[in-house]
Amino acid sequence: MPEISVIICAHNPRADYLRRVLDALKAQTLPKAQWELLLVDNASNEPLASTCNLDWHPMARHIREDELGLTPARLRGIRESTGELLVFVDDDNVLRCDFLAITLQIARDFPFLGAWGGNVEGDFEQQVPEWLKPHLHALAVREVDRDYWSNYYADNRSMPFGAGLCARKLVATAYARALANRPASRNLGRKGASLVSGEDIDLALTAYDAGFGTGLFRKLRTTHIIPKGRMTLDYLCRLLEGIEYSTHLLRKQRNSSYVPPRDSTLISWLKAYQIWRLPDPIKSIARAQNRGLAKAKSEITAGS
Repeated sequence: MPEISVIICAHNPRADYLRRVLDALKAQTLPKAQWELLLVDNASNEPLASTCNLDWHPMARHIREDELGLTPARLRGIRESTGELLVFVDDDNVLRCDFLAITLQIARDFPFLGAWGGNVEGDFEQQVPEWLKPHLHALAVREVDRDYWSNYYADNRSMPFGAGLCARKLVATAYARALANRPASRNLGRKGASLVSGEDIDLALTAYDAGFGTGLFRKLRTTHIIPKGRMTLDYLCRLLEGIEYSTHLLRKQRNSSYVPPRDSTLISWLKAYQIWRLPDPIKSIARAQNRGLAKAKSEITAGS
């Protein structure tokens, strides 16, 4: 049995990006006998099985999931996996050659952790504008300067991103069971052109539910390929609106007594310091976050 299951979820991926993702997996230092590869085709217009050759790996499988959405695709990958450790890779995530070997060692050295991640470096198609640099975390770009772990729900410093997310199979299975009891959470995560998120946080929080912690590690490195279309103010605002919306829905789904705040964090900060009259991009970002909050509050109120 493989020790690791690498799960790639892809919906109409760019062929050049997916090729880089697979080439990075081919170059992994961990012997292929120790890990399997599952390519979950999430309702792509052209089936990936007809265009993507996985013959280079002895334990690779094409899996077709026709229910659109990153969460259904990941749930299918969890169900089909056989490894005790799962590594979730998006179709624009390039793992460093020692990623699988290092995460397997982390699993052995830190048995009290249920989910973890590491550095996510951005590979940008064009030069990053100055206004975007403070917001790169929204594009799942993060530099980890020291190893850190925690089992405290409110400690975001140890929360892994979805890019290169590693989780024990028992945690992922517990996550799948939890979603069976709160099916609304299946709507979290990307779905076609939608920028809803939160499914990765939900999975990582399940580690706490199961009695484990989460962590970040410096040596665990992933590259996130970011096209120029994601480097515009319009895209960032739509992304942050989706993140804000997802954050409050997830909190309500996990805690029925949760009451969303009046304003988003950024708007509250701007009001408190009486500096609302600011130029773009801060003003546009704040308004986008408030739109996401308002949408979440409307749905939460309607469901009460």
